Amino acid sequence: MRLYTSKAAAAVLLTLGLTACAREGDIQQAGILTSYTSCPPVAVIAPAGDVTLFDPAGSTDANAIDVVANITNVRATCTGAEVGEHIVTDVTFDVQARRRDNRGARSVTLPYFATVVQANSNVVAKRVRQVTLTFADGSYRTSIAAAAQTRVLRAAATLPEDIRRQITRERRPGAADAAVDPMSDPAVRAAVDRARFEVMLGFELTPDQLRYNATR
Repeated sequence: MRLYTSKAAAAVLLTLGLTACAREGDIQQAGILTSYTSCPPVAVIAPAGDVTLFDPAGSTDANAIDVVANITNVRATCTGAEVGEHIVTDVTFDVQARRRDNRGARSVTLPYFATVVQANSNVVAKRVRQVTLTFADGSYRTSIAAAAQTRVLRAAATLPEDIRRQITRERRPGAADAAVDPMSDPAVRAAVDRARFEVMLGFELTPDQLRYNATR
């Protein structure tokens, strides 16, 4: 998916524990249907969705792959969508891993992040935590559940009333603007973008790990 820069941090409070939200509202009037939800969608950033550890460190040879882990089974619930100052999203996911050598018990600690993005480009909150995977003696695979929570200020995620009226106003058949998409208006599109938040998950990768994921 994508990585972003920072702005308007006061709009969002991010608290980790790990992520996902799935409520949707449809605005329908006079034959025009617009899907909009104040609950932020949750996704894993593709280049950071898995991590590969090598032994010896620094090698990127296939024969040197030591541990591979990935984020999967992301689930989210959104509360406070109707009442309260904040829209709260609770996210859970699994981290699954496999190792090359199954001899002996072993623990591997990996850093991960949960980021809140506004308007497709502005990182407004980010927290980095760690998850520890434990391999039993003789086992090649292991997994662990993780969780996060995000809080988005409702006022920042709510469409202004004038924009909402413009999107939902009645359009009469035959009128000059009956078939005009409200989103074609730059002001409407910008307002919708400002009210749109997303939650992004991923491993906190080093530059070398990110480069490996991008070029393999």
